[in-house]
Amino acid sequence: MSNGTVVRMKITLDDVTPAVSRTLEVPLNIRLDRMHTVIQTAFSWTDSHLWEMSFGQTGFGIPDPEYSFDGPLDARKATLAQVLADTRRKTFRYLYDFGDAWEHSVKIERVSPASPHLTYPLILDAVGMRPPEDCGGPWGYAEKLEALGDPHHEYHEEALETLGEDHDPNAKPDIPLIEARLEALAKKWAPRTRRKA
Repeated sequence: MSNGTVVRMKITLDDVTPAVSRTLEVPLNIRLDRMHTVIQTAFSWTDSHLWEMSFGQTGFGIPDPEYSFDGPLDARKATLAQVLADTRRKTFRYLYDFGDAWEHSVKIERVSPASPHLTYPLILDAVGMRPPEDCGGPWGYAEKLEALGDPHHEYHEEALETLGEDHDPNAKPDIPLIEARLEALAKKWAPRTRRKA
C-alpha cells in the first residue's frame, strides 16, 4: 500500500513507565479501521477489545448495531486524509480496551511523498514493551510492576501470575517481527490488478 503521500506519526502509550512508543509511516489515504490494525500490530496488542479513535470530539470505531445513535462514526467509511483535512488536527487519540483504558497519544510529525522503494505501513522506531493485556490499565500495571519486584509484597504472587516471572518492562521490542507483520498487511491491502480478458 504505497501510493502518493505518507504520514509520519509518533504514537505514545500514555501513563506507562518505562516509556512505550512507536514511530510509523502510513499512507495518508489509509482507512481508519486499517489504521487501528496498524497500531495493534505495531504495539503487538491482540485486538481482543473495543477501541475508538478520537479527533477532538469526533470518535471513530466499529459501530454496534444495538447502539446506533450515540456510538462512534464508522471507521471503515473514513480515511485519515479526510479526517485530518476536516478537523485540521496534528494530533489524535486512540483508546484500546474500554475496561483497562490504554490511551495512546498520536502526533503527526510530517506529511511527505511516499518512496517508490518502500512498502507502507512502515515502522521507523519502537521504544519499550507494551504491558500485558488485562492487567488493570496503566495504574494496575504500575502496581503489579512494584509488586513483581518485591518478593515480600502482599500482591507479589498475583503479579507473578498476571505478568509472568520473566516479564521485563525494559526489554526491547522485536522490530523485525513488527516489520514482517506490517509487510504482510501491506500485501493483504495492496490493490488487486485486474486480469485482462
